[in-house]
Amino acid sequence: MSSSSSSSSLPSTKLPVKPIPGDYGPHFFGPIRDRLAYFYNEGRDKFFANRIQKYQSTVFKTNMPPGPPIASCSYVICLLDAISFSVLFDASKVEKRDVLDGTFLPSLAYTGGHRVCAYLDPSEPKHSSLKSFFLSTLAARHHKFIPFFQIDLSELFNELEAQISTKKEAYFNTLSDTMSFNYVFRLFCNKNPSETKIGSQGPKLVDKWLLFQLAPLGSLGLSPKILGYFEDILLRTFSFPFFLVKSDYKKLYDVFYEFGSSVLDEAQNEFGIERDEACHNLIFLAAFNAYGGMKVLFPGLIKWVALAGQTLHQRLADEIRAVIKAEGGVTLSALNKMVLAKSVVYEYLRIDPPVPFQYGKAKVDLVVESHDVAFEIKKGEMIFGYQPFATKDPKIFVNPEEFVADRFAGEEGEKLLKYVYWSNERETEDSTADNKACAGKNLVVLLCRVLLVELFLRYDTFQVEAGTFMFAPSVTFKSLTKASSST
Repeated sequence: MSSSSSSSSLPSTKLPVKPIPGDYGPHFFGPIRDRLAYFYNEGRDKFFANRIQKYQSTVFKTNMPPGPPIASCSYVICLLDAISFSVLFDASKVEKRDVLDGTFLPSLAYTGGHRVCAYLDPSEPKHSSLKSFFLSTLAARHHKFIPFFQIDLSELFNELEAQISTKKEAYFNTLSDTMSFNYVFRLFCNKNPSETKIGSQGPKLVDKWLLFQLAPLGSLGLSPKILGYFEDILLRTFSFPFFLVKSDYKKLYDVFYEFGSSVLDEAQNEFGIERDEACHNLIFLAAFNAYGGMKVLFPGLIKWVALAGQTLHQRLADEIRAVIKAEGGVTLSALNKMVLAKSVVYEYLRIDPPVPFQYGKAKVDLVVESHDVAFEIKKGEMIFGYQPFATKDPKIFVNPEEFVADRFAGEEGEKLLKYVYWSNERETEDSTADNKACAGKNLVVLLCRVLLVELFLRYDTFQVEAGTFMFAPSVTFKSLTKASSST
């Protein structure tokens, strides 16, 4: 045990305290070395797996992208097991100020010059008012969650069928993006975006805005490596300037300001938030958090359910149709009785969480425990959690690399929900004004269930071709078999 571990200023632990293994390498070149390994020489998952093997530890030091020259410091302490990862949820120990995108902060010009709620630590005064505003806005619209989504899903399925009929395949991501943007805009602004001046351009406007902020964190997975190295120079030498998307963002701002006026009235009158700041936060909530998350969420769910095969499809169809027949429609009560469908959604969020990274800075000197070892982290050090490893911890989950559809069914399965971390909090915890849990965490789970319900009310089975593009799974439908029986 190190001498500092006995300091009275640090929490006590019954586990042996060991030095954190790993290194950051030489200044400037070490971060670039790790960045090239992460994106091109090893790949994301192998990057982490290789270091777990090398250090025989799920906690170690490394660098995370983008590194220099965009990020002045890329040093992180990496947490890759279910026990140590959970410290990232403790607001008394970990600060969440300006760490949404990790070791760098995109220009605030992308958010109207404001540090929006996602960039704030819960200890900052504005966090509580903004998060309370979000939670209130969502709560006031709970009665629209299901019917609005059913409308948009019906349009999506009709288009899927039409494209498969004519082209023998249909690229799901584009259709899902359109559906997602339409749903989010309708939910917050009570208007179909096609009836506004942005028309059908909403997804393209947001995609460009998102890309220019997040480009330093992504890769096209180019091959051979020499092309990847060229891409690295292109994406991670300079941040993309806001002026390239200024006119696009202005269009988004104008339509949200006009058609989200009732939401902005509430922000101003009930929560004391200046109208311009409220509008930029609303755009970030709707476009970055909600739509941006759905770009990954829905293709990922479809991919994993498709790969699980026809046997699971039959089980889901049987359960869904029986419950809907008994309940007389798609209601919250009906959804809560679908044990298998609920478990499938949780298993997807466990095995392939749509937001895989969590960051925070140590607010104080602290001790982080893993399963059998503890480590000291100093105040100010950046802590990084890679969620897909934490939620596939073999000491928590049996066969963690397998998609087990009914893993969370029954009393024993429900006990495991506290280790499902996709929402920046345990699944068993609520989102509040005092934590950083996703404001729409319950809505996300609900929409995933409704997607499964509407899918298997309409179809018996389906086949897809799945891949990866940038930050999201890519899914192409190859076949849809219409339901042989219906409710």
